[in-house]
This record gives sequence, C-alpha cells and structure tokens, in this order.
Amino acid sequence: MPVANKNIVSASDYLIMERASTEKHEFYRGEVSAISGAGIQHNIIFSNTFGILSNQLKGKNCRPFGSDLRIHIPLNSLYTYPDISVVCGKIETTDNTFDTIINPSIIIEILSATTRDYDKGGKFALYRDITSLKEYIIIDSEQVAVEKFIRNMDGSWQLTEFKQLTESFTIETVAISLLLKDLYEGVVN
Repeated sequence: MPVANKNIVSASDYLIMERASTEKHEFYRGEVSAISGAGIQHNIIFSNTFGILSNQLKGKNCRPFGSDLRIHIPLNSLYTYPDISVVCGKIETTDNTFDTIINPSIIIEILSATTRDYDKGGKFALYRDITSLKEYIIIDSEQVAVEKFIRNMDGSWQLTEFKQLTESFTIETVAISLLLKDLYEGVVN
C-alpha cells in the first residue's frame, strides 16, 4: 500500500543536503533514507578485510575505499555507501566535488541483522546496473559465511559460497586470496 506524504527530492537536492550532513543517507528514486551504524562484529570484519586489501593492493592499479565514499549508479539513481569498494584504473566521479564515484570494480558488503535482506536482494539487484562491477562479495557478521558473486562474460552472475574458517577464496579482479579465518579474526560467533 502506498505511503502518503512521501518527501520526494531531486538528486541534486539530495547531494546538497548530504554534503552538509553529519550523518549518511541513501538516495533512491527521490527517496532519502538514513543509514544506521554498525556493531562491533561488523567493524572487526571491516577492519580485517580492509587492512588485508589495503596491504595487498599497495602499489597496484586498484584502490580500496571504506564506507565514507559514496557511489552513484546513474542507471537506477541509487546513491549509497558500500562497506568496501575497490576501484581499478582511473577513478570516475559524478562531479568536481570528488566525493561520489561511479566505477567500482568490486563491492564488499558486511551483513548485519538489519541489512541482510537488502544487501542480498534489492541492493545487489541495483548494484548489477554498475557496468564496471565485476565482483560482489557478502561477508556475514553473525555467522561464518561468505558469498562471492562474479560477473560472467555473458553478464550473468555466478555464486560461490564459503562457510568454513579454513577456506579461502580469490577476488579474481585483483588476484588476491583471502582466508576466512583472517576475515573473522577477533570475531566471537
């Protein structure tokens, strides 16, 4: 059932508000939604993953970014803040403010109870409209579980799942192997 009195804003008004805000908001088709903070487990996994990527990508043509960097998907209007994004090659931005990118090669989301369904469903559907996106990785913060999606040559997406701390997986785009035990180091499950 439609909700009455929705405040629809333009993308340009959203950017003006967002750039002045001390909190983060997502924008989709004129609607603005606040983004909640993350718990301890989420932050430990983020730190572990981002640290590994930063070290492994040092001196290479790809650079990781944390959740303070906004991405925009022109094909569907979404502005959002992935937990980790990796850009390979030249960084493309929406304007000369240089705070919103449009060409991530890899996006990593860390699931929590409040983001699980969205990150695995609707948000991934929106992310698939990013033409530069080659891999989407979901790391669960409530259990040992990683889902890696890779875009095939025909545009379809292939899923591989990892559920044991002894397993590892490779981010093909940057040729980096990650051990689950390293991603989950310090996490109590």
